[in-house]
Amino acid sequence: MDIILIPGFWLDASSWDEVAPSLERAGHRVRALTLPGLESKDADRRAVVSVVDEIEGPVVLVGHSGGGGIAHAVVDARPDRVARVVYVDSGPLGDGGAINDEMTVENGEIPLDLSEFPPEELRDMDDELLASFRAWAIPQPAGVATDRQELHDERRYDVPATVITCAFPSEQLKTWIAQGAPFVAELAALREVEFVDLPTGHWPQFTKPKELAQAILVAIDRT
Repeated sequence: MDIILIPGFWLDASSWDEVAPSLERAGHRVRALTLPGLESKDADRRAVVSVVDEIEGPVVLVGHSGGGGIAHAVVDARPDRVARVVYVDSGPLGDGGAINDEMTVENGEIPLDLSEFPPEELRDMDDELLASFRAWAIPQPAGVATDRQELHDERRYDVPATVITCAFPSEQLKTWIAQGAPFVAELAALREVEFVDLPTGHWPQFTKPKELAQAILVAIDRT
């Protein structure tokens, strides 16, 4: 299976370095992406769509954090090409939504500011990991966070999904869905979705890479 790994904010392809080898040893072909530093959400979506179009056969998309919204846009653009989408501490972003329009913007970019994250999202991030994260973090083009999602194809709801919850348990997510919370409406509309708990902070590719890789492999095996 071809697996496309989409990083979250501030991260490039190297953020998957501790995850990709386990996927490759299981016999999969892995492409970890560095998204272009472009101005709009649509630009990033097209960049990933072009990778999907280069591959023959079905693909599995893995989107971490803000990469989950991009993954869902790709599902919408190529619903017949995606065998499964895996959301890592993220979820599908609905039409008209923004990934995060509340973060601090400086000169058209969003710098990494870990003080904006609650303690549960920094769980298991020791001083060494935090220092490394700050050192390699790339300012995020603001448009990726603030531009509105545009979706067109309802076949996106037919693509199986796995949601790996880290910073909070899946039961909390299910409660929000049952309550009809607007921010999970797109997730609630999916026809086939499974939830997997991986208790750690918001960056499991750093704090629990082996466990994350195993969760992805299990999701692929169900595809």
